[in-house]
Amino acid sequence: MSITGRQKAALLLVQLGKERAARVMSKLDVAEMEELTAEILRFERIDQSLADEVVDEFYAAAEIGPGVGGGLGFAQQLLEASVGKEQAAGMIERLQASLAGHSFDFLQQADARQVVSLLDGEHPQTMALVLAHLRPDHASAILAGLPEDLRADVAHRIALMERASPDVVAVVTESLQRKASAVLAPRELAAVGGVQPLVEIINRADPATEKSILEGLAARDEALADQVRALMFVFGDVVLLEDRAVQLVLRQVETGSLAQALKGSGPDVRDKILRNMSERARENLVEEIDLLGPIRLSQVEEARAEIVQVIRGLEESGQIVVRREGEDELVA
Repeated sequence: MSITGRQKAALLLVQLGKERAARVMSKLDVAEMEELTAEILRFERIDQSLADEVVDEFYAAAEIGPGVGGGLGFAQQLLEASVGKEQAAGMIERLQASLAGHSFDFLQQADARQVVSLLDGEHPQTMALVLAHLRPDHASAILAGLPEDLRADVAHRIALMERASPDVVAVVTESLQRKASAVLAPRELAAVGGVQPLVEIINRADPATEKSILEGLAARDEALADQVRALMFVFGDVVLLEDRAVQLVLRQVETGSLAQALKGSGPDVRDKILRNMSERARENLVEEIDLLGPIRLSQVEEARAEIVQVIRGLEESGQIVVRREGEDELVA
């Protein structure tokens, strides 16, 4: 369905909700207000897919970058014309220092369940924007708390996001601040989202959430899902670790969990583990595996996820280096 730019603007206002739409309308002249109000009145029933397309188009246009009017360049020119170059430079520097801050910091310490409630009813693109600004572990917990049908959609949007317009971030931040009774005013254009932040978020998710997100992502964009999988560390990638790193990992894993994780694993993974154990520990592990007998796949996946979390923790603390397949060798 083809609609005019004015109809798109009206549809966007409806999607923004009363509070945000009112703030936008307050910036318009009387004629523009009347035109948009007339378009809104003409809407009898809004097709949700069309509404989503309009919102996506708005975000895509906003993410291109800042437009004319305002911004650092304009402020600098204005100050230079008023007080001279030298004094203007000092004023700009002080202002930038005082205005600096991280977007959505007021959500960093909030309980994940509270943030999920806060985001309830927001557009998936808004959710993606917020999660891309948060710490990966926090974003992962929030993503896991979203309805299952939303997770993959939000994950897909995070992966495709590149840069966010400060105006868009400011509108979303202000709205969420009002709900959360916090204060923050982001000012800088910052790189957010992308495949790597999504990988870091999924890496911290539980196995069920990880599986759900990847399956949903594959249904939307198989190539993107493959790209995400290639960057993730999975249990089978233990063969890529140096022997010293494997030994550090084994010190933090119980024999029972290791035995479950090795059930059904390939000979390369099993050999990598066994040759980094003492003879006695190796014998105990092989015996433990034999005694287990058939076990549920979910138990195996849970045990492997536990070991992968240990590996990721050691990598984050800098105790080991994880070399992904295809990366260059390390040189001592």
